[in-house]
Amino acid sequence: MYIPAIFKNENQEEIKHFLQENSFGILINQNEGRIDATHIPLELDTNKEGKPILQGHLSKENPQWKSFANEDLVLAIFSGPHTYISSSWYDHENVPTWNYIAVHVYGKIKIIEGEAAIEALKKLVDKYERNSVKPVRVEDLSKKTMMQTRGIVAFEIEITEIQAKRKLSQNRDDKNHQNIITELEKNENVQANTIAKEMAKDRK
Repeated sequence: MYIPAIFKNENQEEIKHFLQENSFGILINQNEGRIDATHIPLELDTNKEGKPILQGHLSKENPQWKSFANEDLVLAIFSGPHTYISSSWYDHENVPTWNYIAVHVYGKIKIIEGEAAIEALKKLVDKYERNSVKPVRVEDLSKKTMMQTRGIVAFEIEITEIQAKRKLSQNRDDKNHQNIITELEKNENVQANTIAKEMAKDRK
C-alpha cells in the first residue's frame, strides 16, 4: 500500500485496536496462477511463541485454501471508516479527495487442525456472542452439530509486516482541517461522522 509519510500510522496500540474492531477482512493469495480473495473474519491473536498472528477459516469447498500447505505469503486487507471530501470546503481552489483508515497485513499462512482449530473457533464465537442475551458456546454444541466443522479449513497467518494508513487531511492547515470536520459533522452518514471524530482526535 502506498503511504506518504504524513498518513503513516506507526502507533502499535492503535493498529491493534483497529484490527480487533474491524476484523472482517479480505484474505488474498495466489492459487495456481490466479489471484483469489475471500471476505472473512480474521482475528488477531498470538501463537505459542508469542508472535502476532491472524486466525480464520474457510469452507473446504472454497479452492483458495489449497495452496495454504505451502505456507505461502498472503495479504489480508482491513478497511475502516471512509468518506468523500469536497474541495468546496477549503478556502482555496483544490481537488476533491477521500479520507479513510486502512490496514494491510502480510504473513505466512498455514493450516491448523485438531484442538488448535476448535480453540480458534471458540475464540471467534465467544467474541461475537458476548453481547447476546443467550450466548452460544462451542462447548455446548452437540456432536452432530460439531460434525459440520469437518467442512472447514482453519488456518493461522504469522504476521511478517503491517502497513497502516490514516488519511485524515493531516496535510491541511488548522482552518481548513476544521472546515472539513464541520462539514462532515453535518452529514447524516455514519462513516462521515466517524471520520470527523478521528480527525478531531488528531488535532487535540
